[in-house]
Amino acid sequence: MAEPALKVEPRYTYADYLQWNGDERYELIDGAAYCMSPAPTRTHQHVVLDLGRQIADFLEGKKCEVFVAPFDVRLPDNSPDDADVRNVVQPDVVVICDPKKIEERGCLGAPDFIIEVASPSNTARDLALKCALYERHGVREYWVVQPDERVVVKYVMGPGGRWVPPEFVEGKGRLAVTVLPGLEINLDRLFPPLPPRPTGPARERRI
Repeated sequence: MAEPALKVEPRYTYADYLQWNGDERYELIDGAAYCMSPAPTRTHQHVVLDLGRQIADFLEGKKCEVFVAPFDVRLPDNSPDDADVRNVVQPDVVVICDPKKIEERGCLGAPDFIIEVASPSNTARDLALKCALYERHGVREYWVVQPDERVVVKYVMGPGGRWVPPEFVEGKGRLAVTVLPGLEINLDRLFPPLPPRPTGPARERRI
C-alpha cells in the first residue's frame, strides 16, 4: 500500500514576489510566504514614526541611512538574482551604513540595525523566525519593541557570528544602540505614561 503523500508547501522567490498584486503584503522567509498584518494600529504607527525620527535626527550628516516600512530587505543565501532570493522582509525600521547595499528597490544584504514593532499576531514570528534569519545573515543589532508589554528585547551580534544573550529592557528611560555609538533611544517617548486606572465609587463607611 502506498504511503500517503506529504503535503509540500510552495516555496517562492523574490521574482515571484514582484508579480503579486493586491492590497495584501507578504514577506518571504526561506521561500515560505507570510501574510503581514492588516493596516497597523495607531500605537504601532506612533512607535515606528518616533523611532525613525529619533534615529534620523542622530544620523543627520552621517553616512548611515534609516528607512521605515514598507521597505524591502532582500537577504540572499547565495546568488542575488531575483529568481534565487528566498528571503524578503519588510522590517519596521532599518539602518544601513553601507551605501552599496541600498538600491531603488530597497536593500540587498543585511542592514546594520533592524527594529520590529511587534503586535500580538506577529510577536512569535519576530522572536523566532526573523530572529534566526537575521542572525544567520549577519544583522549586527536587532530590537523587538513590544508596545503592549512596554518592553524592548535587544539582540546584539557577538564575535562568533551569534547573538549574545538578549536584554529584556523595561520601556522607560533611555536605551543605547550598540552599533551606533552615541545614540540612545528615548523610551519614554515611545511608551507614554499609562492613564490612571478609573476608581470605583467610594463605599459608604458605616460606624
